[in-house]
Amino acid sequence: MIEFFKHFLQEFELPLSNPVLIFSLILFIILLSPILLKKINIPGIIGLIISGVIIGPHGLNILAKNSAVDLFSTIGLLYIMFIAGLELDMNEFKANRNKSLLFGFFTFIFPLTIGFPVCYYLLQYDFNASFLTASMFATHTLVAYPIVSKLGIAKNQAVAITVGGTILTDTAVLIILAVIMGSSQGNLNQAFWIKLTVSLAIFSAIMFLVIPRIAKWFFKKLESEKHAHYIFVLSVVFFAAFLAEVAGVEPIIGAFVAGLALNPLIPHSSALMNRIEFIGNSLFIPFFLISVGMLVDISVILSGPTALIVAGTLSVVAIFGKWIAAFFTQIVFKYTKTERQLIFGLSSAHAAATLAVILVGFKAKILDENILNGTIILILITCIVASFATEKAAKKIAICEEEVSHEDAHSDQILDEHILIPLAKTSATATLLDFALLIKDKKSANPITLLTIVPNNDQAEKNILKYRKAVDKFVIQGSASEVKINTIARIDHNPASGIARTSKEIMSDIVIVGWPRKTGFLDKIFGENVDSIINNVDKSLFICRFQKTFIEEKRLVFICPPFSERGVGFHLLLQKIYRLSQELSIPIIIYAEYKTHQAIQQVAANLKLNAKLGFKSILDWDDFESISDEIKPTDLIVFNLSRKGSVSYQSIFDKLPQKFEKSFSENNLILVYAHDDRKGTSMDAYEDFTATPLTKGLEAIEQIGRGLGNILKKG
Repeated sequence: MIEFFKHFLQEFELPLSNPVLIFSLILFIILLSPILLKKINIPGIIGLIISGVIIGPHGLNILAKNSAVDLFSTIGLLYIMFIAGLELDMNEFKANRNKSLLFGFFTFIFPLTIGFPVCYYLLQYDFNASFLTASMFATHTLVAYPIVSKLGIAKNQAVAITVGGTILTDTAVLIILAVIMGSSQGNLNQAFWIKLTVSLAIFSAIMFLVIPRIAKWFFKKLESEKHAHYIFVLSVVFFAAFLAEVAGVEPIIGAFVAGLALNPLIPHSSALMNRIEFIGNSLFIPFFLISVGMLVDISVILSGPTALIVAGTLSVVAIFGKWIAAFFTQIVFKYTKTERQLIFGLSSAHAAATLAVILVGFKAKILDENILNGTIILILITCIVASFATEKAAKKIAICEEEVSHEDAHSDQILDEHILIPLAKTSATATLLDFALLIKDKKSANPITLLTIVPNNDQAEKNILKYRKAVDKFVIQGSASEVKINTIARIDHNPASGIARTSKEIMSDIVIVGWPRKTGFLDKIFGENVDSIINNVDKSLFICRFQKTFIEEKRLVFICPPFSERGVGFHLLLQKIYRLSQELSIPIIIYAEYKTHQAIQQVAANLKLNAKLGFKSILDWDDFESISDEIKPTDLIVFNLSRKGSVSYQSIFDKLPQKFEKSFSENNLILVYAHDDRKGTSMDAYEDFTATPLTKGLEAIEQIGRGLGNILKKG
């Protein structure tokens, strides 16, 4: 018994050495600190950093800063940068890359300009030490990024330009570090610059040309091995970090670039993205934040007035420099005060790159101990300031975006959005469900409903049991993306009427069906004519043919006939098109008449959709070649059609789906019959509408002509 107690007490000797006990302690901190601090309105991030201060070697010495802690904290830091690159809205980033460049310049030049005179004249350090310390002010780490990600505003423009600016300014500072180190060692010659340029060029080529091709091949070949996808992604992140280090820059640059390279291949609503975020936010990122706190040595403040003065000066300059950069960004781009605060909050935290710069400078004896200790205090202060500023601003923006969606985007409808997927063959269900997960609004509490219509015969009960067994895997597929899947089996003589009745009973907004089994739209689907489903189901109907995986898509071609924007369901359709573009990180090209394009742009502006819409003019809708000549095999085609009697219906469009099916057999194709109240409108809105036939009279003449032709042939 005594031996047991001795052994028990030995396990609790400080610092702890038992790996199981250490890991348990870390997990309890990750679990409890955000929960406890939330009650007093303190961001959970601060709780993790303060916990690190308390348990660290400079606090109660419960945990030593060993190789295991360093490994997990490195993983966490790389994870933050990787997720930032992965969640970046590439369409938004490309549209606002000039803004990111300008913000990157501001957040680099202002802290550097303010910091150098302070270090050189006020603190009286030499040129190299002053310049290196001043460049440290220009860096920032996205410590507060998990806050904006959690609140669902990661795609906000202010967030996009801050993330873009982060990588630019950190890269510039780390290159400055390499230059100053080369200068101090006397290696700053032509060979140094050639080596740096060539190594960065090779690194960029591998990351943006080689890795995406390998990833695309891997995801296609091992589509069913979902766990392997996550391991592959993690391998790419760390390999990219290693390559960046070899190229002469910090590993965090490699992790961010890995996120950018894989961004188009990992939809934001996919199960893989959910796994990446879940594991990172649950374990690796909190571990990194705790390790940041473990660096802080509070006793530094008591070591003398010099350390305190240096720490205070560095902290004030760092915070003021980032605030000035955010202020000028707000002035130039006419952002709101809340967006300025968000930019400041995200860009004011100093941790990873800052520490890298200072530690390298300290080891090379360019910087002294006061700068090192002052920087560690600066890290604590700026992380706390950044967390408070970001959370306050992010909450305001999230509330504003929700209010806008209520006013302008029929939010009540979206919050109750219900998607129905009738099943003909379960083999196509996985792809249809993947598509539904991509376009589903995350704010909607309703599940995705899978429906099968069973004929009313002696085998009905057996068929229902068979169906329930078959759809179990799709329920699991939905839960991997944190989406509830509901299953319904209905006995009905007529599948089309069964689908129509169910869509009304569950008040679905969108019905997604697979492509007809046979070529041609007069053949049967689910044992019924496609026209029966189109005419009986008055909801927004998506008829989908998916020949290949979504990662192969390069553009979204949205074909809009005249007056299609007048339909009641067009707003919902445009939102889904925009969401699909965001998820797949591909641009939208609208094939339409000029006036239709203008009308769509106005609708997009009213819905606050920041999509950059390309345009291809279609003047003669009867000329199939004018529509098809520029469409490529890597285009996802979305064709907005109309039911008979609706405002935009023209008989010439009835033949186009068949032509598309034959001419674009390799393309993924979606035919959309948007919800429409089927009320007429005046043609005067389009003075130059050139498509034929224009009126029902002409349509009637055309039909009579065809009928006479058939009679003459028979005669």
